[in-house]
Amino acid sequence: MRSLVVGLGRAGAGLHLPVLAKLRSSTPHLFGDEPISACDTRQGVTDRPGLVIAPTIDEAAAGLDPAHTVAHVCTPPTEHFPVLSELAELGFRKLIVEKPLAADIDDLARIIRLRRKHKLHVEVVEPWLTSTLTWRLVELIRSGRFGTPRTIDVVQNKPRFRRSLMVPGHPTAFDVELPHGVALAVRLAGAARVTHASGTDLEMGGNFGARMGGATIGLRHNTGIHTEIRSDLTSPVRERRVTVEFEKGSAVGHFAVSGDDHHSQLTLRSDGPSDHVVLRDDAMTEWMYQAYQKFQAGGEQTLGFTFATEVVQLLSVAKNICAEPVTRPDPEAAATHVE
Repeated sequence: MRSLVVGLGRAGAGLHLPVLAKLRSSTPHLFGDEPISACDTRQGVTDRPGLVIAPTIDEAAAGLDPAHTVAHVCTPPTEHFPVLSELAELGFRKLIVEKPLAADIDDLARIIRLRRKHKLHVEVVEPWLTSTLTWRLVELIRSGRFGTPRTIDVVQNKPRFRRSLMVPGHPTAFDVELPHGVALAVRLAGAARVTHASGTDLEMGGNFGARMGGATIGLRHNTGIHTEIRSDLTSPVRERRVTVEFEKGSAVGHFAVSGDDHHSQLTLRSDGPSDHVVLRDDAMTEWMYQAYQKFQAGGEQTLGFTFATEVVQLLSVAKNICAEPVTRPDPEAAATHVE
């Protein structure tokens, strides 16, 4: 199969292209020898070895056979529906979409109708679901080794000042890191409802990013487990941590914080000594490999798409809870004081 990457920002150029290069080398049976096609509307984006870039989707798609091409939608979530619509009209049916699938419930409904109309096979990027660490936690819960899980705590922190203030597309901090955390929580503990949510603005050097400072969401799962997911986009350190508290112990996992080192770590604690293990965990590559296998096998896939819609619905409820009007600070008022 061939690949068409729409959008060469952080996700397209920084994640999808390196993973595709790795897979094309290690699993040639899934890919052709032709270069990857890409589309990016920005000026100054040049071709590189093994990649041909065009300024529009229509031009990038020229010469591609949609039946044997996987289109990667790596644009911000607010642009997913129009991009998917254009690709569908051009005949593309095999689609990989960056998380979250949609920015709100209205766009989600449009994408659901588009998928049904054109019989699209949509896989939404969620590497934590194929992570070795996630599967270790799933097995631990199923085994009952520490008894019933009671709470899950997910922390997703990183400094994200420049992109939050300069690059549009992610409406709130709920759309940046929390899709990973919500998907993980639902995978570990099952269906849930939102119990509470909060968000903060980003202020730095006179610049202001509404709803982009951080976000918190609380979930109560049908299984009785409570989950708290927190993301601070002003944190001085990067951290992707999950803690599961059981009746008779706890599990603390650390996901890889970047693509520089594909390892995660897991510490298990109970009444006895703790166990610590470092896991080989190239989750994004494994996720992409499984997606291409599904495309090659053919047939409509619904489980992953349904899961992705559930994540968007939970995030939308949380964002609605935090939907009070944004009041941008008045610099002059802030500068006044009473003597």
